[in-house]
Amino acid sequence: MYNFEDERFAPSEATLKGDNADVYFLRTRRILEAEGVNPRVTMEVFARKRAVLAGMNEVLNLLTRVLPEDAEVWALEESAIIEPREIVLRISGPYQSFAIYETAYLGILAHETGWATAARACVEAADPIPVLSFGARHVHPDVSARMEYAAMVGGCAGCATPAGARLAGIQPSGTIPHALILSLGDTVRAVEAFDRHIDPTINRVALVDTFKDEAEESLRVARALGDRLWGVRLDTPSERGRVTPELVKEVRARLDLEGFQHVKIFVSGGIDPDRIRVFKEAGAPVDGFGIGSAISGAPPIDFTADIKEIEGRPVAKRGRIPGITPNPRLQKIFPNAHSPQTN
Repeated sequence: MYNFEDERFAPSEATLKGDNADVYFLRTRRILEAEGVNPRVTMEVFARKRAVLAGMNEVLNLLTRVLPEDAEVWALEESAIIEPREIVLRISGPYQSFAIYETAYLGILAHETGWATAARACVEAADPIPVLSFGARHVHPDVSARMEYAAMVGGCAGCATPAGARLAGIQPSGTIPHALILSLGDTVRAVEAFDRHIDPTINRVALVDTFKDEAEESLRVARALGDRLWGVRLDTPSERGRVTPELVKEVRARLDLEGFQHVKIFVSGGIDPDRIRVFKEAGAPVDGFGIGSAISGAPPIDFTADIKEIEGRPVAKRGRIPGITPNPRLQKIFPNAHSPQTN
């Protein structure tokens, strides 16, 4: 969906100033200014892989701030499935007005599309079981919100950080960390403290692998909270064999035997599409997956920007076909943001 006018997608001051631009674009603009040359160019952007497009709202927000009124922009919408070499963005306007922003808009699309595509792979593997993004700790905090937002574009049902959740227009999701349980010395004590002090509208989900056997801890917290316990999370470390389908089945069986059928089971810790398929093929009754580095560690998907017209004349560097590349899926965004037309 197009939502680029929202201030949530506003560029940073550094981006607007060109501080994070490749220096040769800054030098190019200075040279063109000195030479009195400012041609109207048409720039096209594409990737070479099939992917889930993300970051377009942020790119469009940037472009609408820097382009003059006579410029035009066409784009595919956020979350579109893009094909190899499909044009996802076309910019037509005086080159000096957007020359220094190529680094920014390519980087935004590259990273966010990479994250969204990895998230989609996890979501499709888990379907219909929901997937939550828990990978903010694996990336620099200045970009973690963008990563979490991209994961939501890719289909995740929730994310962990307030900043990422604000971008996605949702509430953040989370359980209880091992640190709280270790600090209080007992899982039940930690869950009861959570229950006393945290907004009652927040689901009570207990982490049950800190001190005791997961099935035993699940029963202890279920007995303590009763109907208020919404779920348990299994996060057994690799040193203890990780979470297995058999463990999930045992926890489910023991909860059910004591009348706690309402308690859901969430699994985290090294989860990726292959691990998800292991649980599903084994028939493990998982109610949700928490996924970190399988999304946050996804490599960027490279995007390329090419000038294809100058003053209406088809041009291209070697290896490219001169002139505009047709794509009927593109919608005209600027200057008529509310009157889409294809091209």
